Amino acid sequence: MTQDPAAPHGAAIIDTSKPHPARMYDWFLGGKDNYPVDEEMARQLLTVDARGRDMARVNRAFMHRAIRWLSAEGVRQYLDVGTGIPTEPNLHQIAQGVAPDSRIVYCDNDPIVLAHAAALLRSTPAGATEYIQADARDPELILERAGKVLDFDQPIALSMLALLHFVGDEDGAYDLVGKLVEKLAPGSYLVLSHVTGDFDPEGAAKAAAMYKARGLTLRPRSRNELAAFFDGLDLVEPGVSLTAEWHPELGEPVQVQGDDPIPGWAAVGRKR
Repeated sequence: MTQDPAAPHGAAIIDTSKPHPARMYDWFLGGKDNYPVDEEMARQLLTVDARGRDMARVNRAFMHRAIRWLSAEGVRQYLDVGTGIPTEPNLHQIAQGVAPDSRIVYCDNDPIVLAHAAALLRSTPAGATEYIQADARDPELILERAGKVLDFDQPIALSMLALLHFVGDEDGAYDLVGKLVEKLAPGSYLVLSHVTGDFDPEGAAKAAAMYKARGLTLRPRSRNELAAFFDGLDLVEPGVSLTAEWHPELGEPVQVQGDDPIPGWAAVGRKR
């Protein structure tokens, strides 16, 4: 993010010279907070797998189900890294709908998310919501700022949904998750969803090449590679599953094209 000294209060400048995953995700979900460069890239990805919109909707539905499950388990604090552009119902609306005293910290690095942060801050009087502008690859900064709202001596659910496939191995994806989980109290949870190439390696490679050509990272990971993020944690049943198949009873089913699996894995793990 850059600052424009001529803009009011040094407002952030949104870089529209290349696509951004948060804005592409917004386009797939039918939102309007995206730019032609994002739509162009998203449409190109649809030539690899025409179910791009379905993937976004399935991932969103998983978030709703996971937060319902966690809320029922008594979780009252959430740290959501890689929030994306607000699409209702947001995480805090799900959590506070179950427990009004829930506290939520959202984190993203795209200035357009910051521009819409007011939608993420409509907390119940009993709870709290906060937004912090930070990159997922800077866990120390995230922890320092989140600690002003969340009590790290009590359980926290750390969610990183449809995020880590944008963090390459060279950027230390496993290390950054480990640093965040290390600071969580026992009884905390890690919630992940992730694109995979397990069902179409050739298509996944094409998509990764499209990202690379634009200076972006796409690192699909296998089922075992996703499971490795949960080393040392106890996986919640059913373990690592297709995103659409994680506790489907907790939400309305998402209708998708065709009969092939939507290529994504998801899991929730508990810290001992």
